[in-house]
Amino acid sequence: MTGRLYGVGLGPGDPELVTVKAARLIGAADVVAFHAARHGRSVARGLAEPYLRAGQVEELLVYPVTTEATDHPGGYQGAIDEFYAAAAERLAAHLDAGRDVVVLAEGDPFFYGSYMHMHKRLAHRYPTEVVPGVTSVSGAAAVLGRPLVERDEVLTVLPGTLPTEELAAWLETADSAAVMKLGRTFPAVRDAFSVAGVLDRAWYVERATTDRQRVLPLADVDPETVPYFSLALLPSELTGPGNDAADLQLPVPEAAVTGVEPPPPAPQGGSVTVVGLGPGARWWTTPEAATALAEADDLVGYGPYLDRVPANPRQVKHPSDNRVEAERAAAALAMARSGRRVAVVSSGDPGVFAMAAAVLEVAAADFPDVPVRVLPGITAAQAVASKVGAPLGHDFCILSLSDVLKPWDVVLDRLRHAAAADLVVALYNPRSKARPHQLFAAREALLEVRDPGTVVVVGRDVGGPEESLTVTTLGDLNPGTVDMRCLVIIGSTRTRVTPSGQVYTSRTYP
Repeated sequence: MTGRLYGVGLGPGDPELVTVKAARLIGAADVVAFHAARHGRSVARGLAEPYLRAGQVEELLVYPVTTEATDHPGGYQGAIDEFYAAAAERLAAHLDAGRDVVVLAEGDPFFYGSYMHMHKRLAHRYPTEVVPGVTSVSGAAAVLGRPLVERDEVLTVLPGTLPTEELAAWLETADSAAVMKLGRTFPAVRDAFSVAGVLDRAWYVERATTDRQRVLPLADVDPETVPYFSLALLPSELTGPGNDAADLQLPVPEAAVTGVEPPPPAPQGGSVTVVGLGPGARWWTTPEAATALAEADDLVGYGPYLDRVPANPRQVKHPSDNRVEAERAAAALAMARSGRRVAVVSSGDPGVFAMAAAVLEVAAADFPDVPVRVLPGITAAQAVASKVGAPLGHDFCILSLSDVLKPWDVVLDRLRHAAAADLVVALYNPRSKARPHQLFAAREALLEVRDPGTVVVVGRDVGGPEESLTVTTLGDLNPGTVDMRCLVIIGSTRTRVTPSGQVYTSRTYP
């Protein structure tokens, strides 16, 4: 007997708008599936979280592409169709095993939602039930305090992805309209309202019913601030006045209804969050790090690292040279002391040869009152290792060949001891223009202890556009081909290369 498929709507964003039936099915399901972009954050899962229970299987369905270009041979549509087919088969495996599967959907599952793509592929194969949810249009109308239609009027729902001329033609004849799918389409959508001559009575509603909702006349919205979870509304002329903000009837705060005094506002003191972006590719930035970056007022870091953070007109970027870590830390802490939320940006993991130690050291000496939080990131060592297999599968250490902050004889001494201990060694900062000889000297020191046949991996710009990987041996390693964009992994006596070219270090000794 197969499992049952449920498409469950969660409403527009207010957790209290999740229906009783949706909450019950989420808690009872064997498997809970939800979609997300490459950053991994899922609005649907966040809404469902209060109803999840221990032991449930969670299936995160990550879109391979959203608005960016793709090299898939079938283009965007080919990539997304392939993704939906693969996702459906992942869920089918659970259903075939007799597990009930709930697929979460923001709003209503059949209203511009991703669930419908699973439904089309699975509903004819398995028993299926769809649980409706409050749509974003309904939520936006409630927030706006304006009925959308009355009597014999017709509500027209339009996607913002339509060409401007076609969208304007629909708006010209509509009694009332809702335009979905904003975000990057917003400038064209606003142009369509203007061409249709109805911009003066149109409204913009963002993240309706949530604590982050925003309501503005459509004409007053900055296109750079528009997220995907927003829509444009054209209320009927019969339902009230135009878009004068003074006429807007927003919901009455709960405290005014109950007579209970609201809690005092939280302290608005600043803080510093030290964030690791990962080694290069955007999807290697964790959702936690991405959230911290989005919430910050100021971004501080080495210029090329800050360039990897998407521009946000609300934020101020403070780029600096890579050699002024203490000064950068002090500047960030001073801004935080003045009440700013500051994110200090590192590549990889901020606690591995990066900014976390510098910030904490300066804070301990001069800014003990400023809270500092460190968020981890994927390290360059992890990224390079994953690309070739599992060379860090057993005991390993990480060393920097830079002698800027420690003497070169200390570097060589530690390297020899690590080699003698038969540890896999990941070398950061292997060779720069100012230190062209040091990797040559390090190789000679390693050869004093290690066999020339020791496996060596060189990863360059891993996760970036110029990524390259080389698997060689210590005897054949040419330090002259290595630069500061490389990470070098020196294997142990238990590191092996498989016939297919993958590298691993055995977890057992004979």
